[in-house]
Amino acid sequence: MRTLAVCAEMVFRELPMEERARRIHEAGFQVEIWDWTRHDLDALARTPAEFSSMTGYIRGSLTDEDGAAELLRTAEESVKAAARLGCPRLNLHGTGLDGDGLPVVPVTGGATGEMWIAAHRTLTRVAELGERAGVTFTLENLNTAVDHPGVPFARAADTMALVAAVDRPGLRMNLDLYHAQIGEGNLIELIRRAHGAGLIGEIQVADVPGRCEPGTGEINYPAVARALADLGYDGTVAMEAWARDDSDAALERFRSAFTL
Repeated sequence: MRTLAVCAEMVFRELPMEERARRIHEAGFQVEIWDWTRHDLDALARTPAEFSSMTGYIRGSLTDEDGAAELLRTAEESVKAAARLGCPRLNLHGTGLDGDGLPVVPVTGGATGEMWIAAHRTLTRVAELGERAGVTFTLENLNTAVDHPGVPFARAADTMALVAAVDRPGLRMNLDLYHAQIGEGNLIELIRRAHGAGLIGEIQVADVPGRCEPGTGEINYPAVARALADLGYDGTVAMEAWARDDSDAALERFRSAFTL
């Protein structure tokens, strides 16, 4: 049985974060957040919500010595924050993102061989940290055409290759189908490959274009849901999407798309 979660950063935006978490919980979903340093963790912990994922670092990158050291240091802080919320997964990107989702240190021309080697080394240490702490770090694919230009290791093919190369239980993919549709397409085959290799830690969804809830764009999410059921995927599917109109309606569209 799949678990459904909703990113509280993107729905009920007129409400305080703890009230968003409460509303999502009352609707029957788990809750996800982004940068935990912007939130009152004690207030969130007092809600009845079950938290499924949060950002797993504050600053840093995978590809240079100083950036990797900062990523690992802030990942250790994030592990402690996750423990306060009972959150099992901590999310990573190829490099730190600013408030607009743009890379703090953009990469032009693609990642070099040296950057791939450095990323493998950094992610191995991150995975070891996760295993010691009893949590899973997930590496999310992003798109560079619309939302995150200049992020290294942005494609799902990149995150799949890195997670497979590290090959440790403390690191898995956060397979974001919104970003993958923009960057690569062929979503069901991508899911089959990643699931068959045992690399998926979580799946995130939003529709294209617009990054709103399933059913508002071109992705056939009921077909995706059937493919996941056929594969026996029993992990988390999280809606990381803006509500097109009403947040309650967006949650119901999401539930409907993934209820067979």
